[in-house]
Amino acid sequence: MAEKILIVDDEIDMLELLELIITDRTEYAVVTTNTPLEVPELLKKDSFDLLITDLRMPDIDGIELIEMVKQIDDQIPFIIITAYGTIESAVEAMRKGAFDYITKPFRQEQILLTIEKVMKWRRLQKENIALKAELERIKKGTNG
Repeated sequence: MAEKILIVDDEIDMLELLELIITDRTEYAVVTTNTPLEVPELLKKDSFDLLITDLRMPDIDGIELIEMVKQIDDQIPFIIITAYGTIESAVEAMRKGAFDYITKPFRQEQILLTIEKVMKWRRLQKENIALKAELERIKKGTNG
């Protein structure tokens, strides 16, 4: 099963561009939405390995989206993209748990390299969780 990426941006052109870049150059499955308020419902229906979100969007910004999503899935990594990058917003995004912060315009190689770093980290995170669960199962088996 292909690892999945959820992309959230209010700009349809950016959603289409990111989806094209990712699906053309990787094996990852991509789901997009231009409505950040749909994200909780999407996360309840499916699991994702990465969430890429724009920082500035109507209704809810990327930082608020991180906070909302962390209440549903506190393990999912984030990449924030923005055309309005500032040191303050980058620091805030990283404090909220963003894996990386990329300013627009970005190069295809930059976003693909960042995605690969996140996915590698995500695989290690899942392996660690599985190994801890196996260790607990073994401990219970020897004590019970």
